[in-house]
Amino acid sequence: MKEDFKSIEFAPGKVLSVETGRIAKQADGSVVVKMGDTMVLCTVVSAKEPKPGQDFFPLTVDHKESFSAAGRFPGGFMKREGRSNEKEILSSRLIDRVLRPLFPKGYVCDTQVISSVISSDDENDGDVLGGVGASLAIHLSDIPFDGPMAEVRVGRVNGELIINPTVTELEESDIDMVVGGTEDSILMIEGEMKEISEAEMLNAIKAAHEAIKKLCDFQNELRKELGKEKREFVPPAVDEDLETKVKGLAEAAITDIVNIGLGKEEYNQKIKEAKDETIAKLEEEFAEDENASDKLSEAKKILGAIEKNALRNMILEQGRRIDGRSTTDIRDIWTQVGYIARAHGSSIFTRGETQALVSATLGTRRDEQSVDTLFDQEAKQFYLHYNFPPYSVGEAGFMRGPGRREIGHGHLAERSLRMMMPTFEEFGYVVRVISDITESNGSSSMASVCGGSMALMDAGVPIKKPVAGIAMGMIVGENKTAILSDIRGEEDFMGDMDFKTAGSADGITACQMDMKVQGISFETIEEALAQAHTGRMHILGEMAKTISSPRESISQYAPQFLKMEIDGSDIGAVIGPGGKVIQTLQKETGTEIIIEEDKNGKGQITISANDLSKAEEAKKRIKMIVGHLDEGATYKGIVKSIKDFGAFIEIAPGKDGLLHISEIDHKRVEKVTDYLQLGDEIEVKLLKVEHGGKLRLSRKALLEDDRG
Repeated sequence: MKEDFKSIEFAPGKVLSVETGRIAKQADGSVVVKMGDTMVLCTVVSAKEPKPGQDFFPLTVDHKESFSAAGRFPGGFMKREGRSNEKEILSSRLIDRVLRPLFPKGYVCDTQVISSVISSDDENDGDVLGGVGASLAIHLSDIPFDGPMAEVRVGRVNGELIINPTVTELEESDIDMVVGGTEDSILMIEGEMKEISEAEMLNAIKAAHEAIKKLCDFQNELRKELGKEKREFVPPAVDEDLETKVKGLAEAAITDIVNIGLGKEEYNQKIKEAKDETIAKLEEEFAEDENASDKLSEAKKILGAIEKNALRNMILEQGRRIDGRSTTDIRDIWTQVGYIARAHGSSIFTRGETQALVSATLGTRRDEQSVDTLFDQEAKQFYLHYNFPPYSVGEAGFMRGPGRREIGHGHLAERSLRMMMPTFEEFGYVVRVISDITESNGSSSMASVCGGSMALMDAGVPIKKPVAGIAMGMIVGENKTAILSDIRGEEDFMGDMDFKTAGSADGITACQMDMKVQGISFETIEEALAQAHTGRMHILGEMAKTISSPRESISQYAPQFLKMEIDGSDIGAVIGPGGKVIQTLQKETGTEIIIEEDKNGKGQITISANDLSKAEEAKKRIKMIVGHLDEGATYKGIVKSIKDFGAFIEIAPGKDGLLHISEIDHKRVEKVTDYLQLGDEIEVKLLKVEHGGKLRLSRKALLEDDRG
């Protein structure tokens, strides 16, 4: 590949530059794409031959962001980038989901795409640039590819759609959506929105596709000039005799099972029995055949294709699905809140054979989730974690950390709810939602949205509106297309689309779409959006039967907190040398205290505790530290020193007062040590704040005079 450099303005004011032939020349394909001062190196390598027995396409996509790209050091002790962070994983998925369906069917050679952000201007995100660069690297290489494809981000500021908005523009945008596709079709959508309508979303998708078409044309021009000749690839031939034999043995039985109308467990069992019976007959027939193993492996693929075709034909021809539903029916829903006794909020959301057990936990500023990525360093005050244990699908498996799928599903559910969350200034709590999928048969991420919304309301989080989500599917035939509401697992696996939308009654807050086929019209997408809206409204109605608005009070087990303001000049006194004062105060009162200086120079203090009385005590002592002492008030103190004439009592860190011997008891006190010892905790009344800040205390003022 010779060295070259080209540019294109694919949207107003948006210029993409591409360099080839300079870096990573030993890769099968490599390009550097640039927008502003953000540069992404994209490479692809694909094995020349598949591994023996390989029957799936092992594509790996990794998007990496080096902190050096922005002239920064990574956080942590190692000072080196480690495993992929959440942002990198999500960006990798955005690229993978558009590339994967564009490799020819039957291509199973190990293939790796690496997208590396090597320069960042803090304004242009490298994720969508990586998508364009990955496509171009493959398109220019000798690897078989049905592309090109392109990805763009869509924003909207003051009603005007913007392609590839900058980070600054996104702060004012009510749409943040990534769209990927070819010059003919949309293949992937993912994003979040501030309750936009279906029509507004469709307009944003159309605007994105105009830019995508220009970028695809640009890649085709570069291929004509710079591309390598594609390596020869012949899809594996189908053994027509074997296919005929397998169909004769199993097609009728499998078609009958598909048409019965069964639940997941019974359906899977009957399908397994039919397939096992067929394989057993073939094993007997091929017992003396030296190619028996290969033929049996091929037979299993044919059986899968028979099941897929039977399912698709039933839907297209009869408008009927595996479980007997029509294309628009939603599975039965039942819900419950307050199920987990000590959680601050909880819910069970069950739709058909998919169930999410969701909890909401309220925390303080110290519970923020730290973020240290190339484009974002702000701590998160709302986050959602999604877990998919193996028992949810009736399997035994290893319990490791979250995989890419779990991170992706959790992120989608999180951004679906985020738009309806109160700000930290409005509510004052950090909020964590956990969705544990306890049963799964399709659309568990949308169950997490519904269950998350209900758990938040159960916790008393003042969300603006309830949120629900629904997963749509599609079956594309030669002359007919069927759109399916609330898809189950088999329909997702064997269908042509997975389109998830979430939102309130007033608009969409998040979406995710993946297409397995090309050529879907905007009219079809519009129809899917309209059908999804109907389904979402139905689900919101079912949720409202259990809970429809946030509870008026939070859980008794949630942290209680108070807020107070002090002069900026007093912040140092509250913290103390090396943090000694505030640490002592937290320990003695059993509280957590956070002090921040606002833009006006005032100290904003948040005091949290599991008991409001503890927070009140800490607030009182802070007021004492900064000189806000109330004469006549009662304070708890520690005996710090004893003299012949009395004792010095510390009623707050750094604030000692004199308890004179005459104020210890109503009776005459001969020796102070007859009443007090060092370290004793006693209650005293502040009699007077004298000149110079000296404190005069009394113990006897709090005692009943029983001298008669």
